[in-house]
Amino acid sequence: MALPVEVIFTIDLIATFAVYLIVSLSLNLEFGYTGIPNFGKLLAVAGGAFAVGFFPGRMVAWLLGIGQGLDYIAHNAEIVTQVTQVLENDPAFALALFSATLVIAGIIGAVLGFIACYPAIRLREDYLGITLLAMGEAIRVIGYNYPPIIGGTLGVMVPDPFAWAGELRYTVVSLVILGVSILVLFYLERLVRTPLGRMLRAIRDNENVAESLGKDVTRIRMKTLIISSVIGSIGGALYAFYTGGVISTAYHRASWTFWPWVMVILGGAANNMGAMLGTFAFVTVRKFIIFYKDQLTPFVPFSVVWLDFLLLGVSLVLIQMYRPEGIVSEKPTFTLGFKKLEKMVGSSKREGSKK
Repeated sequence: MALPVEVIFTIDLIATFAVYLIVSLSLNLEFGYTGIPNFGKLLAVAGGAFAVGFFPGRMVAWLLGIGQGLDYIAHNAEIVTQVTQVLENDPAFALALFSATLVIAGIIGAVLGFIACYPAIRLREDYLGITLLAMGEAIRVIGYNYPPIIGGTLGVMVPDPFAWAGELRYTVVSLVILGVSILVLFYLERLVRTPLGRMLRAIRDNENVAESLGKDVTRIRMKTLIISSVIGSIGGALYAFYTGGVISTAYHRASWTFWPWVMVILGGAANNMGAMLGTFAFVTVRKFIIFYKDQLTPFVPFSVVWLDFLLLGVSLVLIQMYRPEGIVSEKPTFTLGFKKLEKMVGSSKREGSKK
């Protein structure tokens, strides 16, 4: 039974929003809280997606003896179809494969984050941003020109660990991705409220002062990039599972580096709620334009393809002109609650008066 258009739109909106929320939150940890200008977010996202294109199909085919003697890339559709049939009949095995692949994607993200930051983290902000941008572009070029990873120019199909859901497949996948994004939001919200989160802000505001207090700024920034790369890689892996295939050309710097930057700036840097709001606004506007482009065509004097770029560009300029802190500005995080501080000050005054 075909689903109504509105339901399809909502399901796709939820999945796309959840994936971009994961990526924008990881960028917000780097840029908003730590001040790292990561213009190579594509590196982690593509790394996670490439992990989905490379590992799960090969692992199951090797374990079950599917397609023995056949080249995985050349016979990708045949092998993956058989693997998906196995997963369709064994939901527990399918979910175990899904979880294991996310773990592998996270590990690859950590490795890529370390490789990216190790030679570049000591650079000044502008050079650091350019270096990370080049590294992000490099992984796309490698995936495009080296077919054994994800099929080069043709891409690969990936096994569907949610095939057992039948007609509800996309609904289940969207809800799972949304659940993961909520866990990431909860984790990062807790993280930035700890002493570590306050230290990240101190490094962002004045790293010289942080160093004078004995903090290893370089090591902390490296750890931040690695953690953010793990999160971004998981986002890329989830997107690959949702779409059911991986091709290098789908992972370019506009979609997976510059758009997350717009989301964070639009919503408000160093504010996870702001990043979530900016992501939702961005994704919703784009989805409406893409989904209803036929109805919008008579009302714009140019191709509807450029409408979302135009609207988002104008919005970004207006935000920077009139509200540079974003829709939701950064809020101070206190070490102790106000009431507790007030109580401590009152008690210290009473002790002083007794003396």
